[in-house]
Amino acid sequence: MTPESVIRDFCRAVERRDIAALVAFFTDDAVYHNIPLAPLTGKDAIASTLEQFIGPASFVEFELVGLATQGSTVYTERVDRFEIAGKRVELPVMGAFEVTADGKIRAWRDYFDMQQFTSQLG
Repeated sequence: MTPESVIRDFCRAVERRDIAALVAFFTDDAVYHNIPLAPLTGKDAIASTLEQFIGPASFVEFELVGLATQGSTVYTERVDRFEIAGKRVELPVMGAFEVTADGKIRAWRDYFDMQQFTSQLG
């Protein structure tokens, strides 16, 4: 498994909205940082956050627009799409994923405009 294949699999897995399956992609001490917010450490914290925006969604998609790999870090340009309470959200996102040699995500950083996300829900 290459870092790129792990991240492609992860982005596809998001569509199933299975939080436990998504959390299984991470190391126990992984860090997830949505840059507008404080970083989170550990699978429980990651699961809790994923549950907040994937849990209530009836549809989720991470469309990969571009992808580059440098060593064990995979950089993604994505359009993340959600349908929450009947409202569609499309959010451009730049992400960086650090992947371990055994194919686990040890860090996930996403850069996006929180106002753009919340304004589409309002």
